[in-house]
Amino acid sequence: MKKLELKENLKKYTYMEACPVRNVVSRFSGKWSMLVLCILAENEATRFNAIAKAIPDISPKVLTETLKNLERDNLVRREIFAEIPPRVEYSLTDLGKSLMPHIEGLLGWAIENFEAIAR
Repeated sequence: MKKLELKENLKKYTYMEACPVRNVVSRFSGKWSMLVLCILAENEATRFNAIAKAIPDISPKVLTETLKNLERDNLVRREIFAEIPPRVEYSLTDLGKSLMPHIEGLLGWAIENFEAIAR
């Protein structure tokens, strides 16, 4: 029975178009995406420069690309205010907010096990 279950579970990962890991998890599991999502979760609406200051080792180009990808995937909302100078703020969408408890669980696990993994 166990062997059959494993075989059936593995099938869903071999079909690229239907694989949840390839098509969903990969969209926010990159080096910077989770950090950006965590910053937005803690700070509500946040400006680009504030995100950049919170992650000093990310380049502006990579931060811009990361934000665009998260916006494209409906995890982040970009709001432009018609002011002089123009103001742009980023925040989590409802979908992004629904993801955060899962990311927070993973982060808690990472913090708890960091030393053991780093060895």
